[in-house]
Amino acid sequence: MASKGWFNLESAGGMIPETQFFEGDSAFKFLGLTRTQRLYGFVGCLIIGFALSLLGSILLFLGQLGSFAVLYTIGILVSLVGTGFVIGFASQIKLMFKPVRIIATAVFLGSVGLVFVGAFVLKNEVLCIIFVIVEYVAYTWYNLSYIPYARSAVLKLVGMS
Repeated sequence: MASKGWFNLESAGGMIPETQFFEGDSAFKFLGLTRTQRLYGFVGCLIIGFALSLLGSILLFLGQLGSFAVLYTIGILVSLVGTGFVIGFASQIKLMFKPVRIIATAVFLGSVGLVFVGAFVLKNEVLCIIFVIVEYVAYTWYNLSYIPYARSAVLKLVGMS
């Protein structure tokens, strides 16, 4: 019997769009998940990743740099694993390194590494915060590249275009 909850996508009469994000094989095809279950997996990973990153950020402000770096990075990795539920890892890597996204991807991945450098090598809280801010800006810019005209709209909004 199908769920009758408010977030039951299967009963929406096939309203889940047949886009590139649900075509082909996801990284978890061997589990035999439906599109709705894959979407739940994606959202679940996003929420868990956010919670871990938030917990890590709280630890940063409590002065525990090592714990911050580890939890924060695990949170980011869990969030990225969620994309495997939707489009698969191979597709995600191909999309990440398209010319339109390569700079944002490089800055994002570099800032993830710099968080570890700031925490374990330099042991500097301020640098960790700066690297986290750079990471969020790069990740946001990366995500905006998937939405038509979103980057142009943001640039116009902040008066840079």
